Amino acid sequence: MSEPTTSSAGTSVRRKEDARLLTGNGRYVSDLTLPRMRHVAFLRSPLGHARIREVDTSRARAMPGVDAVVTAATPGFAGVALRAQSALPSYVETDQPVLAGEKARFSGEAVAAVVARDRYVAEDALELIDVEYDELPVTVCAWAPPQHPVHPQAPDNVLLERTFTAGDVDAAFDRADVVVERDLTTNRHGGNPIECRAGVARWEAADRRLTFWSGTQVPHIVRTVLAELLDLPESNVRVIAPDVGGGFGVKAVVYPEDLALCLLARQLPGVAVKWVEDRAEHLLAATHARDHRYRLRAGFTADGRLLALDADVTCNVGAYSVYPWTAGIEPLMAGGLLTGPYRLDDYRATVRGVATNTAPSGPYRGVARPASVFAMETIMDTAARRLGISTVDIRDRNLIRPEDVPYRMPSKLVDDSGQYGQCLARALELFGLDEFRAEQQRRRVARQPPIGMGVACYNELTGLGRAASAGPRMPFRTGHDACTVRVNPDGRVVVFSGVTSQGQGLETTVAQIVADGLGVGYDDVEVRFGDTTESLWGFGAFSSRQAVIGGGAANLAATAVKDKVLELAAGLLEAEPSDLALHDGEVSVAGQREPRLSLAEIARVAYLETHRLPDGIDPGLDATRFYDPIRGAFAAGAQVATVEIDRSTGQLRILAWVCVEDAGNVIHPKIVEGQIAGAIAQGIGGALYEHLVYDDAGNLSTGTLLDYLMPTSAEVPDLVIDHICEPAANPLGVRGVGEGGTLAPNAVLAGAVADALGIEIDDLPVTPAAVWKGLT
Repeated sequence: MSEPTTSSAGTSVRRKEDARLLTGNGRYVSDLTLPRMRHVAFLRSPLGHARIREVDTSRARAMPGVDAVVTAATPGFAGVALRAQSALPSYVETDQPVLAGEKARFSGEAVAAVVARDRYVAEDALELIDVEYDELPVTVCAWAPPQHPVHPQAPDNVLLERTFTAGDVDAAFDRADVVVERDLTTNRHGGNPIECRAGVARWEAADRRLTFWSGTQVPHIVRTVLAELLDLPESNVRVIAPDVGGGFGVKAVVYPEDLALCLLARQLPGVAVKWVEDRAEHLLAATHARDHRYRLRAGFTADGRLLALDADVTCNVGAYSVYPWTAGIEPLMAGGLLTGPYRLDDYRATVRGVATNTAPSGPYRGVARPASVFAMETIMDTAARRLGISTVDIRDRNLIRPEDVPYRMPSKLVDDSGQYGQCLARALELFGLDEFRAEQQRRRVARQPPIGMGVACYNELTGLGRAASAGPRMPFRTGHDACTVRVNPDGRVVVFSGVTSQGQGLETTVAQIVADGLGVGYDDVEVRFGDTTESLWGFGAFSSRQAVIGGGAANLAATAVKDKVLELAAGLLEAEPSDLALHDGEVSVAGQREPRLSLAEIARVAYLETHRLPDGIDPGLDATRFYDPIRGAFAAGAQVATVEIDRSTGQLRILAWVCVEDAGNVIHPKIVEGQIAGAIAQGIGGALYEHLVYDDAGNLSTGTLLDYLMPTSAEVPDLVIDHICEPAANPLGVRGVGEGGTLAPNAVLAGAVADALGIEIDDLPVTPAAVWKGLT
């Protein structure tokens, strides 16, 4: 039997990428400089909705230093569009043009592009382009009557609608002792990664080859759509995602600007064209999220058991159905996971995605779940107050329990965690519930600033396999990833993984997985990813999938290489493979110190001394494996916090925050805690500060960071983070942790205000003005 090597998994080893990133040697798209490089700037519509009568580019073309000016009418651009597809019967397919031609559908949509010797000249040339518009009526609210269809294919602006049903909802309401209703809205905001979008495209005409450097989360998906729309073999398209400065879902979308860069490169052979988005462009034209309304009705028994839930959910999907996720990504996730970690038989939810004259909505960390958790937890809090029981007890009575697992949710998703009660109990223990209540009462008696407690439980669906898609029925299923592990002739290991990294430390965690699976030292493993020419297919970074799926593929590939190493070594040592052990890069007979073979000695035989190979063993030491978890892995979580409120201003101050999650087996504790902490910080930002606001004319009113507020370290409290470990049914026993932290802060903070002041929060964000208004 093979003896276990010293494991690096479960320890916070030094991150491989840190030496590069912390010394200013990161390789980002904006750092890329190539010969004959030119720079691109986009002219964007200043109007929320308008017909485009004419675009005159003659003055811009004549400007010194300008290489090209293109519009929707330019040959090679005309008729080229992204078209997100879905098999859902109600889905209305619409095109998203590379450049607006017939009309502009939101303020910020690109109408023309300039290529020039530098960005300054390109920006100046934009001022010389004359566009004649005819303004059209604007619709910015998805639940207001449409003023004018955004797309002729959808006269009512509804791009998708679906009803989820389970059981007999009406009969369950008839049995209910208490029925509660809430009408809630959540605030539009976005990911705002520290690095905005960026791309460089170069076309080699002689070979008909396109190389596209992009700060994308999904390089293989980008390659596929570029090859399709540019009529190229996929082998002639190379997409490289180097170091990426954050993504959060915003960079999991294929944008018109991506396609425009590649079309421009093809018109300028041998010239590399580069575009780096500025922050104002990002706020204006990158995808937004979470502009939702929830109309909810829930029935409970007198002791607080949830009997029925009836929901009507409207999601503002913006002007276009983003590629490849479609307009269904938010409404379908909202409906599929609205019931969260609670047992429920009778459920009905109608969800819809409605087009408006605003920036398109797309995936953002947690995809709809921060809004839907706010809705569900608000219902639980409301029912607890009506029934006169605690917000903790009502959750305890309804949470999915370990004995319920596998639990089939009303939307037919299968929850495999069941650790919700344990997470809540541990969070309350760390929080100190009794001490909090005593302090809350003391403050009330002393007439000191009030404090309140908020609590939220949630389930995060991670590592979705092909049978667990909770989103739109796209033409492909995002279930698997691939990984190749290769031992080189010197005994060092190189890994070609389908994962991509935007700061999650995947060079480190994949190296840990392969080192342990193969039986070598962590320092002897090099991980490469983000280049579609080097690595086999990987769907990329979204849905907290990479440790589950990419890690699973890495483990399987490493194990397969280990098996071959032991088989080869067995022939060289005249032993049975089952009698050998591989650890710390050396093979020996189990229980014996000698003889020993280093991995380098074995690799030399596999590559350079193949005449010594035992019969039946081929040269080389590598393996490629795919992994698909089929369903995925749910991660349980609970968060509890205390806020203090200034009655005179409505200002909130967070005093304490506890989060406990079931992450399964933890590969790198510091990375895991960093992911959870970062997610909570983003959740707090969305709950208290961040809001993308449009006026009635479709202009973005919060288009700079002076108006669009984001949390700093001063606003994020010290976080207490702990774990419950219930290994998942995948090769590593892991559950995703990238998004769970974002799911609770909306609900926690709204619940804390209600606990402190008795004010029900219906609309996010929870601003001082909203709290003060509730007090007056």
